[in-house]
Amino acid sequence: MANLNIKLVKSLSGRIAKHKATAEALGLRKIGDTTVQPDNAATRGKIAHIGYLIQVTEEQ
Repeated sequence: MANLNIKLVKSLSGRIAKHKATAEALGLRKIGDTTVQPDNAATRGKIAHIGYLIQVTEEQ
């Protein structure tokens, strides 16, 4: 199973509380933070929720 590299590229300041919580659940707190998450349905759902704040690349 592949992993996903997720990087926060936009600020969480002034965002909807649910979007902030989703970013925190992925381990993203500040601009430039990166995390590696498994490529599964739960992670894809979180990415869809805050896709406008993050950059996603696939890791082999």
